[in-house]
Amino acid sequence: MRPTAKFAISFGLVTIPVAAYNATESSASVSFVRIHTKDGGRVRNQPVCSLEGAEVSPDEIGRGYRPGGGETVVPLSDEDLEALPLPTARTLTILAFVAGGDIDPLQLGKGYYLGIDGPAAAKPYVLLREAMERHQRVGLGKIALHGRETLAMIRPMGDVLVMQQLLWPHQIRPLQGVLPEREAPVHSNEVAAAEALMDSFGGLSEEDVHDHYREALEELVAAKLADREPEFETGEEPPAGQVMDLMAALQDSVRAAKRSRGEDEETGPAATAKKTAGRKTAAKKTASKTAGAKKTAGTTAGTKKTAAKKPAAAKKTAGRGGRRAG
Repeated sequence: MRPTAKFAISFGLVTIPVAAYNATESSASVSFVRIHTKDGGRVRNQPVCSLEGAEVSPDEIGRGYRPGGGETVVPLSDEDLEALPLPTARTLTILAFVAGGDIDPLQLGKGYYLGIDGPAAAKPYVLLREAMERHQRVGLGKIALHGRETLAMIRPMGDVLVMQQLLWPHQIRPLQGVLPEREAPVHSNEVAAAEALMDSFGGLSEEDVHDHYREALEELVAAKLADREPEFETGEEPPAGQVMDLMAALQDSVRAAKRSRGEDEETGPAATAKKTAGRKTAAKKTASKTAGAKKTAGTTAGTKKTAAKKPAAAKKTAGRGGRRAG
């Protein structure tokens, strides 16, 4: 890979010369060209001068700036931009170290791998990487890249440092008109069901991170070139229609997720509760039977005791009768 820029990271009094490499590949994504639908000819964006109406060659195209977004355009040359008093033009000065979770994901922009630019940069490079890794912090600073200054975040990723461009706070739009006018009430059992559904999801597989759209598009193009019908793999159609019973939909989703992984549906918190309730019911029945048996045994014992006492009473009565007879 060729570096897209070279600069130095300023870490206190430590300077680390680095080279920045593009971490992402934009050409790998699906892109289309504009064509004339009548004959299939390419429709190109030709650079035309708005004053002369004539096409302009690339070597005649320069930069201009419109103050306040108006119609006035001020020409700016490369020398003008290089003369700007920007300390960030050649150096990324780390201004703060913060926890990675403090960075709003909406601010994250293009990513770069940072490699060392010369043998002398190896030790301070590893030092900064190891310190951020152990301290669980990311570095924040500013750098001028491709003619504009930007916020940047530096973080360790394995054995390499990664730089992520960040949007300025004023570039994040406010939430006006996005939030619902009325807050929808959500019950605790619905939240619990949603959590159960979240737990039923597994990790991402290789199939999940595969670009199926690009693959299907390439098959469609190949079929058109070969004058044949495209061959697509058939998959499950996503459920359509409005969900009326949210709770039922959550429970059905949990069951479907478990079936897709070949798991027994009678698992998880609900099944555990069901089994526990079953055990409690069985225990109650057993206790009831035991108490009944004890009661029956007690009654039987009482009957025997009464029966045992009756002969004695009879003997006593007989004795008394005998004495009266004498």
